[in-house]
Amino acid sequence: MPAHPPRHDVAVGALPAGPGVGYKPQHFAAITAAAQPLAFFEVHAENYMGDGGRPHADLTRLHQDYAVSIHGVGLGLGGSAPLDAAHLARLVRLCDRHQPERFSEHLAWAGHDGLFLNDLLPLPYTPERLDQVVAHVDQLQEALRRQILLENPATYLTFAESTIPEPEFLGEIARRTGCGLLLDVNNLFVSATNHALSPQALLRAFPLAPVGEIHLAGHASATSAGPAPLLLDAHGGVVADPVWALFETVIARTGPLPTLIEWDNDVPAWPVLRAEAERAGAVLARCRKAA
Repeated sequence: MPAHPPRHDVAVGALPAGPGVGYKPQHFAAITAAAQPLAFFEVHAENYMGDGGRPHADLTRLHQDYAVSIHGVGLGLGGSAPLDAAHLARLVRLCDRHQPERFSEHLAWAGHDGLFLNDLLPLPYTPERLDQVVAHVDQLQEALRRQILLENPATYLTFAESTIPEPEFLGEIARRTGCGLLLDVNNLFVSATNHALSPQALLRAFPLAPVGEIHLAGHASATSAGPAPLLLDAHGGVVADPVWALFETVIARTGPLPTLIEWDNDVPAWPVLRAEAERAGAVLARCRKAA
């Protein structure tokens, strides 16, 4: 099937190819007290769907000095059900209000038939589901009138009916919709480890050309019934050394990209989070110097 990119006619600035962090309200005073060595902040869309109040005021203030990325976690682009029209309308209003430099969502689903499970759930990689995801991405991009980035998931199981490798599945979505990809390096490492795959081999298969942003995060280990621990995409600690090594491999191949540190649980003091972002910034700087 030929590619058919939708309209992307909202004029927005580009997300800078530097380090960013997921914004947490408890850090607002520290962030605004002095200039920070960051290129952008990311917020979760679902936390900003109210009509007013401090969340919007703080985000507007941050956007005066830094680029902003809005990251959706609840639309369910990977589901088989139609997209929730009310949720989609709220996303449109949010982006129209703040004009973020970027919007991204997950290759996942979170609910069905009126039940919302508050999780990013996996999907079978089949031709039928591929057609559904392509239609959902087209619908979202048409509604927002901008290109989105689609993030690879962290997965803990695979489906027997899957016939398309995940990198190929993501690449075909990008080709057919004109969307970009968000490569979460921690998700790739977690998924590869959980499925007894080589993270390096999975990275080599990943379609890097459409990648417009990188996510880095910490993971945790849980006991499992299998011979090895199950890794969880926990977002509750520092980025692990093997994930940093994969990140350096990615950046060596792509050149500098916007790179976000995600730390959503057990959120540390601002200097600790900033230090993780500065480590990512140092990798990006070395890549520029080597070019």
